[in-house]
Amino acid sequence: MTLSGKVCDGHWSVSVVTHPAPGGFDCSIQLSHTTAEGVFTHEFRHDTIFPSEREAVLAGLREGMVWVQLKMSKTLSVQATDDTQRNSQETCHASIRRNDQ
Repeated sequence: MTLSGKVCDGHWSVSVVTHPAPGGFDCSIQLSHTTAEGVFTHEFRHDTIFPSEREAVLAGLREGMVWVQLKMSKTLSVQATDDTQRNSQETCHASIRRNDQ
């Protein structure tokens, strides 16, 4: 099983999926933010191993939201990609889901 979560609002979203790792769980973090130049996307793995999936998904969502905040405040200066535009009208607030394999 994996645990996943997603937080989004308006023009940004953060998604997290947990993975079993030696000693616990880690997570992959995917984020996107719509800008005037296009859609900025970034994917990375959290650098910490967590004892539970719950801790991993919550830490991943928190880390992704910090990235989005830094990007939107223009603290980070990263070029937007030419990926397909996401539907900017989509509004979702938070969801965490357990996925059975």
